[in-house]
Formats: sequence, structure tokens, C-alpha cells
Amino acid sequence: MRQIDIETLKEISKRCRGDILKMTTLANSGHPGGSMSSIDLLVTLYAFANVFPEDPWNEDRDRIVISHGHISPAVYATLAAYGFVNREDVIVGFRHPASIFEGHITRGIPGVEWTTGNLGQGLSAGVGFALAAKFKKKNYHVYVIMSDGESAKGQVQEAKRTARKYNLDNITVLVDYNDIQISGHAHEVMYVDIKAEFEAAGWKTIEIDGHDHEQILAALKIAKNDGAPTAIIARTIIGKGVNFMEDKPDYHGKPLTREELDKALKILGIENDIALYEEKRKKLPIKAHEKVKLQYQVNLNTGTPRVYEKETDNRSALGRAIADLALLNDNVVAVDCDLKGSVKLDYLDKERPDRLIEVGVQEHNAAALAGALSADGLVTFFADFGVFGIDETFNQHRLNAINNTNLKVVVTHCGIDVGEDGKTHHGLNYVGAPLAWYGFKVIVPADPNQTDRVVRYVASRYGNYVIAVGRSKLEPIRKVDGTLYFDENYVFEYGKMDILREGEDGAIYTMGSAVPEALRAWELLKEKGFKFAVINVPCPYDLDEQVLKTFSNFVVVVEDHNVYNGLGSLIAQKLFEMGILPRKFIKIGLEEFPVSGDAKLLFEIYGLKAERIVEKVLKEY
Repeated sequence: MRQIDIETLKEISKRCRGDILKMTTLANSGHPGGSMSSIDLLVTLYAFANVFPEDPWNEDRDRIVISHGHISPAVYATLAAYGFVNREDVIVGFRHPASIFEGHITRGIPGVEWTTGNLGQGLSAGVGFALAAKFKKKNYHVYVIMSDGESAKGQVQEAKRTARKYNLDNITVLVDYNDIQISGHAHEVMYVDIKAEFEAAGWKTIEIDGHDHEQILAALKIAKNDGAPTAIIARTIIGKGVNFMEDKPDYHGKPLTREELDKALKILGIENDIALYEEKRKKLPIKAHEKVKLQYQVNLNTGTPRVYEKETDNRSALGRAIADLALLNDNVVAVDCDLKGSVKLDYLDKERPDRLIEVGVQEHNAAALAGALSADGLVTFFADFGVFGIDETFNQHRLNAINNTNLKVVVTHCGIDVGEDGKTHHGLNYVGAPLAWYGFKVIVPADPNQTDRVVRYVASRYGNYVIAVGRSKLEPIRKVDGTLYFDENYVFEYGKMDILREGEDGAIYTMGSAVPEALRAWELLKEKGFKFAVINVPCPYDLDEQVLKTFSNFVVVVEDHNVYNGLGSLIAQKLFEMGILPRKFIKIGLEEFPVSGDAKLLFEIYGLKAERIVEKVLKEY
């Protein structure tokens, strides 16, 4: 802890209040009220925590997560006060496109660990950072500042329980309890007994005046050393320090007018020099600021690939590869949501149980904490069924993408290959949905051997990936001569299409669980005198233009996926961009929510069976 006395803290808080009001009024937007209620907590915390303005990414630093990212004015003012960032840059650039000081805090700004704004996710990220410290045998502490309004969200409760289960004595929460949110007083909008709910989840609690620096410091000292996850519930007042703003919901997200600003600064005893900053803001260029992204070098032993000669489901190959990696590397972990036997993390559970995080049925928390784990030095696999790991956790992975994490989302039971479980469990969006998570790459391997190589590939590279596989057992893909296509010499190359069968009359492009039926269709077409190529497309976002150009006269796309936003749509778009118009373009996939039934029967009903593919081709040829 820095040697800063209470009077100094009070003075810093006052200056920061002035900066909060100046930057929000200058930008004519922002959240001054909540920033004023939280500033004493932030100023005291950054003085107490083991953080280093001169070396902000020091591995031994404490991690500070601000869950309610809209209090960015308070965060930026605090960081400037302690020398993490330049004060003038903050006031001048706040919410300007050319400035990194965006409306909600951004990971990569010195002193900011996690981009937030989607309320309710910050505590999960904090739990992820605290777990990372345990895995890495580091002594740093994790602090999460969160709002009272977001305490009503279910994901917050999930994170609390996870922290207690894993005895995370290295995490402390500070709740900015100002009882105000957009629609009015929080206890009227949705009452939450914050103290009781933390205690019910097994946390210790401390109640304080959130504007008393001495109480804040004392609580932080107790919480850091009490041997349990602890919540400091700080009673605060929105707009604190400016009497006409205090306890007024209007100032949650409304900046002061110039007249109000002048009045408020006089109350604080601070000079109104906003005109100087206004002139400098006018000179900022109209352009997007350079991205601030954090990442690290991945050091990993990928081991010896396995070769599968017999029928095996891709999910078993996936789970087996993850366990292999964890046996060789202490920086590999996986997060499960009560599905380890189905997603095949049971291999890991048997062989490296210390590297499996089991959180039960709480996908939202799992996805968010997995993202934070992956951002803090651990190669992290988040495993789930496709419909839960993609659709249900869409927003969590969107925030992971924004945070430039290193997450490996591995989803099984994709498509109608899950069969009898029915439409609630048919994950049909594993290619379409992640398109909205900028930077994510999707890989849909064709057989167990390709799956094994894909897992080892993504683990060794920094970045966000989705690996999507089905449920059923598949025969390893073989060449015409009967030898393995993906043999012991095979090396996965991202973006490479696999020409499984040659042909000049047309081409069937396919992926994942639809590949075996496409190969059978090739046989049937061959018997009828047609020579169609079969092309496996494991990387639907990065299509090989040369292959598309070569096989573009009569195009058929077969996919166990939503037909409107999957492989077929992506290939059609790419061909159009290339100026290629095939003689015929056929998309075969799912056009509605399918019924429940054996996967083989569903493939027949919805046109994915080889015979149905051939019928479609012959009809249109």
C-alpha cells in the first residue's frame, strides 16, 4: 500500500470529482452521478491495492475489475490521479472517437483489467482472475467494484457460489450501494437484500460508509486477510459532493449543463477551466482511436497427435486431446457446466482433476469466468453443448471478444446430430452466431483425427476459437484407396479446405457431421455417371478462394446447420465477391426447428441423407 494519509485521499477524491464533472459536461454525455458515488471507493482502493502505475501489467499486481463500466469517468479520473494515464488526455478525449477513453472502461488502458458495461458480468470475471491466481500459485488479490442495481442479476449469484466453492480467499467485492439506477431507487425497481444474499452464498460481509476513507481502508485490510471471499457493502450517495446532485436519479446518466457545472465546481472549490479543454477537444481528429489490446505469448507443448483407425465420436477425440494437453502443461484448464461425461471432459477429470473447474448449471458465469481465466495466462477450454455454449452464452462471448481473450469454446452435440433431445437442444447456430463476435474463428472438424489436430492447434495460438462437433460416432475419413485422409503426417492449417474426392461435374462443400453423407453421395453419384468433388470446409469464415474458383461450376452445400446463416451463405457471399456465378447453387440444411428423433432419421427427413442429396442434385443438374 502506498503511504498516503486520509487527508491526501480526501483531496484526491475532491479533485477527481471535479474531473468527472468536467469530462462529462465537455463530452455532453456520460454518467456523473454514479461516478461521484464511487469515487471515494476507487481512490482508496487504488491507494491500497498492490498496483504499479509505472509498470501497470506487472504479473504480481492486484487485479481490479470495475463491473459497472459506466462509471468510467471515476475510473479514468482515479487512474490519472495516480499516474496511470495523462489527466489532460482523459478530460479532453472522454467519449471522443479518437480517444481510448471510451464511454465504458476498456481493457488495455493502464490500470483497467476488464472491459465492462454489460452489467452483472464483472464478478464472474473477478472470480476468473482469482482462480487464475490459484492455478498460477500467485499471491495477488482481486478486487471487484460493482453496483447495487446489477446485484439483481442471476449471473451475480452464480459467481458468488463459485467463489465460495473454490474457497477464493483472494477476492474482495466492494458494492457501491447508492440505491439509485436508471428507473429510480434500486429498492423500488427490484429489491435485493445484498448483505443476506452474499452471506447465504458463504461470503463474509462488512458494512461501511462508502464516503469515509478511514472506514474503506479498514475494511480493505480486514477483507484481504480474513481467509474467505468478502463483500464490503458501502453505503454511498449518488452525486456525492454536490448538494443539488445528491440522491437524484436524473444524474445517473445526465451530464451537467455549463451553468450547473460552474455551480458544482464552486461548491467543490475547484477552478472552472473547461474552456481550455474544450479548445483542445476541437482539435482532435475525427477518426477511430488505435485499438488497445492485451495478449501474451502462449508457451505450450502440443504433444504427440493421436491417430484414430476405428469409429469414434469427435467429442471423445476432443476431450482426449484436452486431457493430453493438460497432462503436459500446467497452464491448460477447462470449465464445465455439469456435462463432463457428455462433452468428454471426464478424461480430464480422471487424469488432471486439478485442472477442471466444475460450476454446475450456470453457463453465463462459466463463460465469463472462462474468458477472464484465458486472459490471465491460462489456455482455457469452455466446454458445453452447442445450444448452450453458443446461443445461451451469446452475450458473454461477445464481451470476451471485446476483451480480446484467449478462449477456446468447444461445443458438442451440434446440429440435429443430437437427435432425440429435440429442438430445444439442436444447436443450429454454431457458425452463424459467432460471426457477431468479431475476432472469433470457428472450426468444424470432419472426423476424430482432424478434431485431435484442431484442438492442439488452437491451444498453441493466442486467440478466441470455437470448435464445433456433433454427438455421433464417425468413421475416420479415408481416401479412395482406403488409407486415412488425416493420417499421422497430417498437420492442420487454418483456412485450408480438404479435397476429399476429386470431380469435374460439380462440387459438394460440407463440414462436420454432414461429411460422411456427402461422401456417400459421391459414391451414389459416381454409380450414376457423375463425378462430383467432395470438399471439407473446416474453417467457414476463411474460405480458400483458389479452391472455390476451381470447383464453382455446379455448387452444392450440405450442412447440419441453419441453412440461412451457415456455410452455404458464406460460400455464396464469397463467390459473389469473387465475381463468380455458378451454373447452379444449392444449399441443403435446416430450414426450421427440427422434430425429435434418431439422428439418422432426422438426416433423412431434412434432406441431409446421401440419397436425398443425390435426388436434389439430379433434379437440378
